[in-house]
Amino acid sequence: MRIGISTGGGDCPGLNAVIRAVTLSACNKYHFDVVGIEDGFEGLLDISKTRSLNVRDVEGIIGLGGTILGTTNRGNPFKYPVFDKDGKVTIENFSQRVVDNFKKLELDVLILVGGDGTLTIGNELRKMGLAVIGVPKTIDNDLLATDYTVGFNTAVTIATEAMDRLHTTAKSHHRAIVIELMGRYAGWITLEAGIAGAADVILIPEIPFEIDKVCNHVFYRAKEGKHYSLIVIAEGGIPLGRKVRLIEGAKDGTVERLGGIGYWVASEIQRISGIESRNVVLGHLQRGGPPTHFDRMLATRLGEFATELVSENQIGMMAAIQNGKIVAVPLEDAVEKLRLVDPNSEVIRVARSLGISFGN
Repeated sequence: MRIGISTGGGDCPGLNAVIRAVTLSACNKYHFDVVGIEDGFEGLLDISKTRSLNVRDVEGIIGLGGTILGTTNRGNPFKYPVFDKDGKVTIENFSQRVVDNFKKLELDVLILVGGDGTLTIGNELRKMGLAVIGVPKTIDNDLLATDYTVGFNTAVTIATEAMDRLHTTAKSHHRAIVIELMGRYAGWITLEAGIAGAADVILIPEIPFEIDKVCNHVFYRAKEGKHYSLIVIAEGGIPLGRKVRLIEGAKDGTVERLGGIGYWVASEIQRISGIESRNVVLGHLQRGGPPTHFDRMLATRLGEFATELVSENQIGMMAAIQNGKIVAVPLEDAVEKLRLVDPNSEVIRVARSLGISFGN
């Protein structure tokens, strides 16, 4: 067997641990050949961006952040931007080239390590006859059919550590500090980091908030002698009756970039309440650096299981973790829709019981 492995979409801690697990199990247990596909689907549009992987190639990478294969979130072969000499862009469908190059590389299966976007593309390629197996990774944790995705635990850990540091400066200066976190349209990072980091207000996309109610909570804390507040907000947080704030809209085959909501909330708190407020955007710090122990273990288990799926010819499946066990689920089930926070969940109930406001 000849396996291709690709990491697509945004980077996250734990990708190298997946690559390592696939390569080691493929070489040591099954004696398969492994081909690294560089820069996501770019490596299947230009086969010069491929290289063989063996045991020595993955030595010492389990703790490295990022991906040794590179990645991109701009390489959708179904909507690929092509620029002419004048800079004018046209969107082309190069999906058939991906299928043709898969055959030229004499691959038997492609292991795709990705999030919603990458695995949705992989599922469409599967429908064209490409043999695909998925491994879920995204700090957003928004994939169906799996309890956790590679990278999420590290992102939450980093966000929690940042909140620990911001607590002391907020308290010292009697300020309200707003921390904007990643997660796109899902509030998982913000919810879990907010609870673990002892936030006073948690604002997530699944629960539209009212800025007056956020200010009222800050006022209430001040009245109780707590002259500082920590407000954590997801980049996709939405004020009631408004739309998500964007840094840049979708164009040229790329997805829209969310951001700016934290600055707006901090400005409104200061304008309405008069309480000095600051905004911190944690940004790509959540994506970088070494993975946590949890993500290293999860990535290793999922990567090894993906190779096992190859040996059993379970094509079109995704390795997932459910109730602590690694299982195979249909790839199409994982990308049917986004996995979002349930506003009526037990975790939300616990947070409300602790006195945390969700701005509603």
